[in-house]
Amino acid sequence: MRAALRRSSPWAVAAALLLAAAWCALSLGTPAVPPARLPGALLGDGAGGDGVARFEALVVQQIRLPRLLLALTAGACLGAAGLVLQEALRNPLAVPEMLGVSSGAAVGVAAPLVLALTLPGWLHPLLAVAGAVAGGVLTLLAAGFGRSPAAVLLTGAAVNAALQSGLLVLMVMADHLDLQLIYRYLLGSFSGLTWQSWAGVWPWLVAAVPLLVLCAPVLAVLRLGDEDAGALGVRVRRARLAALAVAVLLIAPVVAVCGPVAWIGFLAPHLARRLRPGADVVRLLPWTAAWGAVLTVWADQAARLVLMPVETPVGAWTALVGVPAGVALLRTGRRRGRRDRRREDGPWRTRGKRRGSADAGDGPADAGGTAVDSSPAGPGRFPAPAPAPVAASHTDAAGGRGLADGGGAG
Repeated sequence: MRAALRRSSPWAVAAALLLAAAWCALSLGTPAVPPARLPGALLGDGAGGDGVARFEALVVQQIRLPRLLLALTAGACLGAAGLVLQEALRNPLAVPEMLGVSSGAAVGVAAPLVLALTLPGWLHPLLAVAGAVAGGVLTLLAAGFGRSPAAVLLTGAAVNAALQSGLLVLMVMADHLDLQLIYRYLLGSFSGLTWQSWAGVWPWLVAAVPLLVLCAPVLAVLRLGDEDAGALGVRVRRARLAALAVAVLLIAPVVAVCGPVAWIGFLAPHLARRLRPGADVVRLLPWTAAWGAVLTVWADQAARLVLMPVETPVGAWTALVGVPAGVALLRTGRRRGRRDRRREDGPWRTRGKRRGSADAGDGPADAGGTAVDSSPAGPGRFPAPAPAPVAASHTDAAGGRGLADGGGAG
């Protein structure tokens, strides 16, 4: 019973946090929708009510509901992508921002604005997705298609820096209005997203989820190391390349629509491991997606409501909370790992100490090699026995034989 409660309580906490965040997202704001009128505004069209009911239905259905769905989807995708990267590269510090995907999407968004290209509205999200995919492919090409986990991380950092340099050049060339749009996009925001934005995300999600499910068992094998995974029949290089491609497919549409929401891909996997210690990748995957959605939705509520009527970027709140939370999770994980290793090695160390003390004796030895107990005598302890006298010997000058003192000549 206690084990069942322990397993179900994190799910209950996550579900309660999601429901509370959904209520805040749909009810709070300007205008505020009372809880009694929320079902009518969510399910009806307000045609049978007054102007206030119609306005509430319009706001809830056309503005707040797609924003809530996009926040849930973005958080789940970024959290799952962070877990895939950390397991494929065997590095707890691997994040989606290190693949060049976010910077590539930002370049795809900024270039048409700065260069004043006349493009149809439906093409702008596709350019962002193309930039994100191009950044990820460039990282994989430069890293030799996942030949080494360290090479992928270092190359991703270099590609990200290069794309950010190009983005800075575009920002210098932009006017004041375009610069504000680019700056807000770089911090990540769900403001102004509608059902059209949701329509640009869900097809990619439908394509990525089956690939993610197929990729999870392979990640569990890659966790063992390249040599062990190769001994089990896994083609390590191809498996890592496929995992990185799935991560790019998860990140690209989200970043194209709402911008790079930082720290979600780092926090969600660590929080899932903290709540489910010892779980494999297959069991961690739904946990990571759920907690990524929880973190993103609550960060969006903070961005909407804390400084209302001014709305702040959601990426600023994820970074504000993510830095101390990430440091705390890493320190807790290291402390727990040291405690587990100490608990595992404790009996062997004690046995080794006992064996060493038995070999060396209970105390320092005297000149004749007899061990002497150096601990003081006291209540409950017997005094150490006196060492046996050792007969001194000398050499007979005449015969060269050793004669004991007090003994006769043979």
